[in-house]
Amino acid sequence: MNESSSPSLPHPKIYRHHQERLAVVYVRQSTPQQMTRHPESTRLQYGLVDRALTLGWSRADVLVIDEDLGKSGSTAQGRSGFQRLVTEVSLNRVGLVLGIEMSRLARSCRDWYQLLEVCGLFTTLIGDWDGVYDPADYNDRLLLGLKGTMSEAELYLIKQRMLAGKRAKAERGELGMALPRGYIRQPSGEVAKDPDAQVQGTIALVFSQFERLNTIHGLLQYLVRHQVLLPDRLRGGLRKGDLQWRRPNRATLSDLLHNPIYAGAYAYGRRPTDPRRCKPGQPGTGRVVARPLQWGILHRDRLPSYISWEQYERNLRQLQMNNAQGAIRQGPSLLSGLLICGRCGRRMAPNYRNSGHRLRYECNQMATSYGLSRCQSLVGRTLDEFVAQQVLRALEPAALEISLQVADQIEAERAQLQQHWQQRLERAHYEVERAARQYQCVEPEHRLVARTLEHQWEDALNAESALKADYERFVAEHPCRLSAEQREAIRRLATDIPALWHGACTTAADRQAIVRQLVERVTVTVQGDSEKVDVHICWAGGHSTQGTLTRPVARLDQLSYYPELTARVAALHAQGHAGPGIARLLNEEGWRPAKRCETFNASMVGALLVRMGLRTRHQTPATVVQRQGDEWTLGELSHLLDMPQPTLVSWLRRGELQARQVMSQSHRLWLVHATAQDLARLQSRRNAASAKANDEFAI
Repeated sequence: MNESSSPSLPHPKIYRHHQERLAVVYVRQSTPQQMTRHPESTRLQYGLVDRALTLGWSRADVLVIDEDLGKSGSTAQGRSGFQRLVTEVSLNRVGLVLGIEMSRLARSCRDWYQLLEVCGLFTTLIGDWDGVYDPADYNDRLLLGLKGTMSEAELYLIKQRMLAGKRAKAERGELGMALPRGYIRQPSGEVAKDPDAQVQGTIALVFSQFERLNTIHGLLQYLVRHQVLLPDRLRGGLRKGDLQWRRPNRATLSDLLHNPIYAGAYAYGRRPTDPRRCKPGQPGTGRVVARPLQWGILHRDRLPSYISWEQYERNLRQLQMNNAQGAIRQGPSLLSGLLICGRCGRRMAPNYRNSGHRLRYECNQMATSYGLSRCQSLVGRTLDEFVAQQVLRALEPAALEISLQVADQIEAERAQLQQHWQQRLERAHYEVERAARQYQCVEPEHRLVARTLEHQWEDALNAESALKADYERFVAEHPCRLSAEQREAIRRLATDIPALWHGACTTAADRQAIVRQLVERVTVTVQGDSEKVDVHICWAGGHSTQGTLTRPVARLDQLSYYPELTARVAALHAQGHAGPGIARLLNEEGWRPAKRCETFNASMVGALLVRMGLRTRHQTPATVVQRQGDEWTLGELSHLLDMPQPTLVSWLRRGELQARQVMSQSHRLWLVHATAQDLARLQSRRNAASAKANDEFAI
């Protein structure tokens, strides 16, 4: 046996080639609380340096890795010290790794066996208070593996005991939790409403207004418009428990509406942990929001409540419906979030053009998701008017009830705001009196303190004056009692629902809110490319209404009665009627064209006759106009390409067609030069323009 392999005196498994490398002392505590409450464990781990000296290493060759103090050993992620240890071993710089026990190195078998593999590959020893082990030796490796398994099982048992105790306490409703605004915990441990009357009134105002407005955004705008602040008691620091008023925000209102404590319920398990969403090395991540049926523990009527459990469930359903349908938007669309495509079953979205004046409903899901063609689209105003008529018809029996309730609801809302303002004024007056008492109690000679208290008194007086001015403006704009004229106007509007619907004071958001109270969804299906649209309205409560509306289309040949129309035009033409006469007769018989036009005119009939081939194309005598090769008149090109003459004229003006102007008897005539290739190009462009017109035209 050579010198490098001869055992050294301190331990039979330590050889000289081990001592030629470093001895690493790994120090770890799971949490900062353990470091504070159990310092003896930390001192024992640092004491392993003396054990390394006893085993034959010099102090200069002992490396202490303590970057992982306060970090859990359940995973190697986020433990820079453990990763540094594995790196040092992999570089063949470590001869011995010392830890007070195997659980200090790793609580996960995956990380533990990775360390064993690396140590066995580079002949690195592992030691604890019980002895020194060689991972390359089968018996030692078996013992180390068993210790690692026990360490992982120990962590699991500790967690299970802690969770079992926590759940048992929650079953009794005694597990402490952070209380939301509007509640305090008494010295006895009981939960009670905040004793401040303004705090209770503000929380009640939030819930009552959400029940009226139905959206968090609308509620937020209401609170900001009326300068309503939300109460908040400090949870820590020297001023713990002091009441502060903060401006409302969307996240705070959402938490307030979702919290079951306001309904008097004690709940545990509202935010369980999803292991798939946990971030390595970051405890507390991976939280998900569970539905009430998935909560682990729910005790109703356990705490003082601001709302009933039924109202809490209604709020949750409303918030869920807002997420599914989308919140009420400010655009003119009446059916935003409610419209379903009858062809693919997906939601149709409103599309605004011309600065919001042109509305179309489009189903683009198949086009955006799969690259296919658009399912269908139609003009929004026609559909909105059809649904509005159905909604107004459904509201007619409720006119009397509305007239009796609207005035009372308005007065109740204003009374609630009046109470809130009175509480704010009372608090401001108290601050003034408090500042005055503090100023009067100071000795007049102590000007350093008196000067500061005097400024505080002045600030309180100024704040009270500003609040009184705001209150006077509020009273002027929103009197507590409605006048006789206002009550009569409300009664008149309530009995005339169409006037209320179309009134200038009724916004698009108001109409959307009304529709959402009555309608769950509207399914539309365009019959081919025609003007006929099948509409299925599913009302709240399960009833449904079927109907068919007529939408404007781009071309005459899209009309469902186009064959009958052409047959009638042919018959009138055969009877010798000219264009103006045919147009007059069609209008009298109730025929309607496509697009914007309400009636037929002579030019439309003339274009239709040319398209049908019933009108002879203009033939100019050869002696009057001499044509060159591949020249066409505008009428001939219009008939050949099946497109309106105004479109050809616009292309001609933009220079996209080559033409010359000649005199034909009593008028000027354009002769367009177009070869076979030009005709193919024009026909291709015509087809593209027709496809675009089908999708983008509007009333």
